[in-house]
Amino acid sequence: MSGCIAIVVSAGRGHRFGGGTPKQYLSLAGRPVARHALQSFLCHPLVDSVRPVIHPGDVDLFSAAASGLETMEPVFGGATRQESVLLGLESLTDINPERVLIHDAARPFISEEVISSVLGALKKYPGALPALAVSDTLKRAGEEGQVEGTVERSGLWRAQTPQGFRFKDILEAHRRFKGEELTDDAAVAEKAGLAVALVAGSEDNVKITTKDGLARAEKLLAPEGAVRESRSGMGVDAHRFGPGDHVILCGVRIPFKFGLEGHSDADAGLHALTDALLGAAGAGDIGDHFPPSDPQWRGAASDVFLKLAGELTSERGGAVANLDVTLICEEPRIGPYRAAMVDRIAEILGIAKERVNIKATTTEKMGFTGRGEGIAAQAIASVTFVGKT
Repeated sequence: MSGCIAIVVSAGRGHRFGGGTPKQYLSLAGRPVARHALQSFLCHPLVDSVRPVIHPGDVDLFSAAASGLETMEPVFGGATRQESVLLGLESLTDINPERVLIHDAARPFISEEVISSVLGALKKYPGALPALAVSDTLKRAGEEGQVEGTVERSGLWRAQTPQGFRFKDILEAHRRFKGEELTDDAAVAEKAGLAVALVAGSEDNVKITTKDGLARAEKLLAPEGAVRESRSGMGVDAHRFGPGDHVILCGVRIPFKFGLEGHSDADAGLHALTDALLGAAGAGDIGDHFPPSDPQWRGAASDVFLKLAGELTSERGGAVANLDVTLICEEPRIGPYRAAMVDRIAEILGIAKERVNIKATTTEKMGFTGRGEGIAAQAIASVTFVGKT
């Protein structure tokens, strides 16, 4: 029996937020919102593992958001949050953990202290949740928006997540009240007669539901007195054709009558993009970090280079705003592989694919690319940095 598993619910569609990408996969300080939440639980010493619950249509978005994180395999959620939580709980029956935490992926700022407090309360109670006392005066509105009365706020609390429970108790409760669409897991526990303790929540443990909320979340991550500035970097690379039956471009294998010659896998697209990111971060160039004279990089996959550039950018306070790559060649045709390239770059860097653009052009038969001697690539990276005034 495992001690504690956290279920991070990321199956919602974010209709209140608007836009095409669910809010939990939008970028927050250079990383998807959901990634912040996942990392909080993975780093907690009392949490053994994390089970993500995702929408069936978000597999690629989740893969990019969780790239490099050692979570359990995600399971698909249902039409409602309550159904999604039940599916997450059912997926743990073989593991049979002693305790389970249930958290919304749209709450990226969950602290170690809050997680510990919830788990500590489970030593005495079958359920626990973080909450904040209501401090504002509450008004009840009529149908036309007028005030109809004042609500007594004494004893009222604002519930947050993660909500913690003894696994067998909450699984039985969710099974019993399946389909009733209760507002949170504590409500399910209450209806089953389980005592749920309140522990101190955090004002920073906000749930992102609107674009204004995402903007405020960005400010929470910025140091006091910090300002934001945009920087750009440019990268250029070229490789000649050689023997082979495929080329690698922007991390995607493309069948072709030639290969590309180079010390690594000769991925001109990722090499140019790596240099562009390093340039924006003021971190030198690809040769500084991966010198061709070093035999360990012979034949290496270029995603290693790009991932390091992304990590250096993040360490220096940078968040990727946009990446634009232009591949220059007469052949092979790039169009059929463009979407896969976008997905791969987004996955390597853990960013939304909407921040990546791939273009292709020819030189109208002029120059070495026009003569079919090789492939060239150019890339521009736009990065937002947080710094002191």
